[in-house]
Amino acid sequence: MMDITLFLCGDVMTGRGIDQVLPFPVDPTIHEPFMNSAMGYVRLAETVHGPIPRPVSFPYIWGDALEEFSRIGPDVRIINLETAITRSDDYWEDKGINYRMSPENVPCLIAAGIDCCSLANNHVLDWGYVGLQDTLSTLRHVSIQCAGAGRTCIEAEQPAILDVAGKGRVLVFSFGSETSGIPRSWKATESRGGVQLLPDLSEATIAHISERVRAVKKNGDVIVASIHWGGNWGYDIPERHKDFAHMLIDKAQVDIVHGHSSHHVMGIEIYHHKLILYGCGDFISDYEGIRGYERYRSDLGLMYFARVDPSKGLVNYLHMTPTQVRNFRIRRAGHADVVWLQEVLNREGKQFGTNVYQDTDGTLVLQLQ
Repeated sequence: MMDITLFLCGDVMTGRGIDQVLPFPVDPTIHEPFMNSAMGYVRLAETVHGPIPRPVSFPYIWGDALEEFSRIGPDVRIINLETAITRSDDYWEDKGINYRMSPENVPCLIAAGIDCCSLANNHVLDWGYVGLQDTLSTLRHVSIQCAGAGRTCIEAEQPAILDVAGKGRVLVFSFGSETSGIPRSWKATESRGGVQLLPDLSEATIAHISERVRAVKKNGDVIVASIHWGGNWGYDIPERHKDFAHMLIDKAQVDIVHGHSSHHVMGIEIYHHKLILYGCGDFISDYEGIRGYERYRSDLGLMYFARVDPSKGLVNYLHMTPTQVRNFRIRRAGHADVVWLQEVLNREGKQFGTNVYQDTDGTLVLQLQ
């Protein structure tokens, strides 16, 4: 069978400040302790990097990533979408931060050819249950699949099924953990919408996931577990995350663990020839100008391109294109930043025995045994 190439990345946060520079922004009113208008984040970014044209085109935010998509030609494109897509004003009180993007701005996702949005995260219900329903309806209307959230727990548990012509299928299961800041009350039930919230990281939870994978998996399917877990800052990976990722592979037939929530890239593991990304970092955000965590370089991200043998789910090749957000737009990272990312991945990969090298085109390649 021919390899399937997947594009994966970390958090795509097209709400708040980024929504304000797109053609059809929502009311900029937000309910944060230190900011009452999403335009404040636009001004912060402009203070650091200069004016952002308004309105920008829908492809604008993807910048150099579009050329990379064209060059690599991934079979499927999977993101963690951290925003509600709604004009609802019914914000979730006492949460502190509420992301939303206008439904009329969803062409920004179409512009990048996004196939699947993982939604089991701590921002999808920022604007209430109406906001969640608007999000689901908007994505369905433009034929972008999603997983991890739904109008009931049954719907939230369903995987996205992505057909790859002549190669097979990619099934995306999306899970959220309270450790990422998802309120427990957001858990989907039989009578209420919400997210697929993991009760814990136990073997019993793995057994439940395994049953659901077995119910839909066919020979040649690539199974992705997209998990929103852990804090925003820091490189330490809890042992329970490592154990859970290993059990997903050993007992639930998962081929790729796609972890996110961290605002910066984290270590990579190859376990039984399967890929584990513990934290993919931010990919698109409105964080320019925010101070306090500069040493983690959340402005730097990676486009992960994984080539997988669908007959066995083994990763045959992983290369990563380093990126930087500037003026709310993706651009290729400069040489010094590529070296910085390489050093981080190699430092954090030591515990897993993984190493990356820089290719002649400025991408980073995982050295496989």
